[in-house]
Amino acid sequence: MNAKDNLFEIIKANASQKELNWIETKATGSLQSLQTAFVATPRFISKTPINTSVTQKGIDFQTWTLDKLVRAYFLTSLNISDKETYTKTLNTLFETAENNEAVALTSSLALLENPETWLLRATDAVRTNIGVVFDAIAFENPYPQEYFSELAWNQLVLKCIFNDKPIHRIQGLDERTNKELATSISNLAHERWAAGRSIPPQAWRLVVKYLDEEIFEDIKRLFGSESQNDQIAAALVCKYSEFGAAKSELEKHPDLEENTKDITWSSLEL
Repeated sequence: MNAKDNLFEIIKANASQKELNWIETKATGSLQSLQTAFVATPRFISKTPINTSVTQKGIDFQTWTLDKLVRAYFLTSLNISDKETYTKTLNTLFETAENNEAVALTSSLALLENPETWLLRATDAVRTNIGVVFDAIAFENPYPQEYFSELAWNQLVLKCIFNDKPIHRIQGLDERTNKELATSISNLAHERWAAGRSIPPQAWRLVVKYLDEEIFEDIKRLFGSESQNDQIAAALVCKYSEFGAAKSELEKHPDLEENTKDITWSSLEL
């Protein structure tokens, strides 16, 4: 089943008959009709949370609302036979989008034809100051994991950390850890400490594979933190790291070592 048909099956299970009638009428209309329907969707479709376990191209729709899903369906209904017109149409929608339209477009990037074509739109979403649009690319979205360069990926993760956003909602977070990101997290922590602040404890999960002498000093500092979550983060880094001195450092904190038998990084999710 292709993306369009799959989305419609989910819609049928969540929409009223009146909503379905409107959707079917618009989906079979002209290009202009589809564009108009994409913009007008909230006038005719509710914001009911989607209830489904079905995924499509790595997208989990359980955090979506019906109006957002219908907009994604209209995007998959666009004629792809004329690549130039298809691309022009989507670019027009991106350029004229208000916030909720931009969220729907950004959340649907993996569903579009030739997804890699829209990399610039995706990285623009990382740079935006509009919180809901940034969240649409950062959270529950498979696109960054699949298509972002290491530099773009690191920028996305670091922006989440800098703004105290929940990094555990980033798809592929553990799979795309890298040395440069680990070093950047350590540098950010030093800047925060100098200002009497800290970074979210969960960020330290991203240094586990890249623990070295310098970052290990950061971890030892966390053990002495007044924050229990910082202490837990230090213990988890040492528990999972292959760095030589990590396990012996953890043994110096028997209470924390005992706690890590039942605690994982999810314990620090906010």
